[in-house]
Amino acid sequence: MPKLNLSEYDTKGYYDEMFDENNKVRPNYKLFSEQLEKLSHKKLQSLQHATDRAQLSLGMTFNVYNDNQGVERILHLDIIPRIIDNTEWTYLEKGLQQRIRALNLFIQDIYNDQKVFKDKIIPKELILSSVSYLKQLQGFTPPKDIWCHITGSDLIKGGDGQYYVLEDNLRCPSGVSYMLENREILKRTFPELFKKLEVKPVYNYTHILRDTLESLTDVEKPTVVVLTPGIYNSAYFEHSYLAQQMGAELVEGKDLVVKNDIVYMNTTRGLQRVDVIYRRVDDEFIDPRAFNKDSVLGTPGLFGAYLKKNVVLVNAPGTGVVDDKAVYAYIPRIIKYYLGEEMILPNVQTYICDEEADCKYVIENIHNLVVKQTDASGGYGMLIGPKSTKKEQEEFIAKIKHNPRNYIAQPMINLSRVPTLTEDTIEGRHVDLRPYALYGAGDSIKIIPGALTRVALKKGSIVVNSSQGGGSKDTWILNN
Repeated sequence: MPKLNLSEYDTKGYYDEMFDENNKVRPNYKLFSEQLEKLSHKKLQSLQHATDRAQLSLGMTFNVYNDNQGVERILHLDIIPRIIDNTEWTYLEKGLQQRIRALNLFIQDIYNDQKVFKDKIIPKELILSSVSYLKQLQGFTPPKDIWCHITGSDLIKGGDGQYYVLEDNLRCPSGVSYMLENREILKRTFPELFKKLEVKPVYNYTHILRDTLESLTDVEKPTVVVLTPGIYNSAYFEHSYLAQQMGAELVEGKDLVVKNDIVYMNTTRGLQRVDVIYRRVDDEFIDPRAFNKDSVLGTPGLFGAYLKKNVVLVNAPGTGVVDDKAVYAYIPRIIKYYLGEEMILPNVQTYICDEEADCKYVIENIHNLVVKQTDASGGYGMLIGPKSTKKEQEEFIAKIKHNPRNYIAQPMINLSRVPTLTEDTIEGRHVDLRPYALYGAGDSIKIIPGALTRVALKKGSIVVNSSQGGGSKDTWILNN
C-alpha cells in the first residue's frame, strides 16, 4: 500500500499552518508529519471512518434550522489536527485576557457611569440602539462585578501569518463540547503522539467551569443548573453534555419556578433553591414578564430574581451588546480607554455603514468586501462580495441604504489553511479558531489550552460555520 507523499501537497499561496512558503513542514508539525507519512491514504480513510462512527455513538449531533434534509447532523471532525506551539499560544492567551478584561469594564460602564460616552470614545446612540442593550439593567452591577463569564472569540490568521480577532461571542458561545469530545476521539486515533508532543490537556474544562460558576456566589454549597431551550435547540447535545460533566441538573424554563424573587427547581423531593444558572437561552426569551411575552423557553419572574441578586445568571444578561458587530470596530479604543494599553490581538479593519464616509466606500466597493449584519450570527446575514453575484450585491446595497446601522463591512481575508483529508488526497482547507475563556471571582481569567478549530470543508469556501457546511478539527497546544 503506497504511503502518503506530503511533498505533493500544494499550499496554493495561502498561509498554511503545517507548511511554510517553501513547502517545508513547520517545526510544530514535524513529529506529526513523520507519523502521517507512515500511513497510506486508505489507512487514513479507515481512521476517519472510525472517527465518524465514534461521533455518532457519542451523539455529537447538532440541528440545522430550516434544513429539509434531516433534523440532526454530526459536526464532521477531520482527523488531521491543528497544532499550535506554546509561544504562539502564550501570545493568544495574553491578548484574549486583555480583551475580556476591557470588555467587562466596558459593559459595567455602559450600564452605570457611562463615562465612555461622556469621553466620546464610542457614540452613545450606537450602544443604545443595539438590540442587545437592556435598559432594565441601567444602574445594575452583577455579582462579583463580572458580566462576561464565558467567552468564545473567533480568531483567524491572515495571509501575513498574523492572528486577528474576527468576532466576539459573549452571549452564549457554543462549541466547547465538540472541543472536548474531539480530543477524546483523537487521543484514540493517534495515542502515541500525545505523549511525544506533550499536548496540553483540556479534560478539566468542565471542572474549571463548575469552579467558575460556584465562585460567583457566596452560598457555601450552591445549586448550579444548566438552562436549555430544549431538545430542538441546535446545541442541545452541548447543553446536556456540560450538565452531565459538571454534575449539574439540566433544566428547561418550565422546570423552574420563582416565588418571592427566589428561583426554585422542581424535583421529586419538592422545590430546591437554585443559586447559579448557566443559561443557554438568549436574553429575549429568559423571562416572558420582562422580555418576549410569548416566550415559553424562560421562567416568569427569573429576571426579577436576578435583579434582586437572588440568583446568578451566566453570562449576565445584557452582555450581548458587545457581540454587536458595529461595537467591534471600537474595541481598540475601548482597550486603550479602560486599560491604557495598546491592543495585543488586532481587529480586522472594519467599515461602519452608519458612518457616511464608510457607507459610501462600502457601497462603491461591495464586490471586494465581506458585508455582515450587525446582529446576525452563524454565517447568516452575510455577503461575501468576491463570491457574490451582481444581483446579490444590489440586494445588499438596498438593505444597507434602508438601515445602515445594521451593517458593517470588512476586507476579505484569505484565512489560513490546514491540511484536511478528502476522498482522494489531502488538501488545504480554510480554518478559524475559537478558544474559550472563563472569568471567575478574583479577577481570574483562564484560557483553556485548546480550542475549537472550525474548518470550511467545501473546497475554496471560507465559511466555517457548522450551519453552512463547516466541520471541526482538534486543536493541539504543545507544551514546548
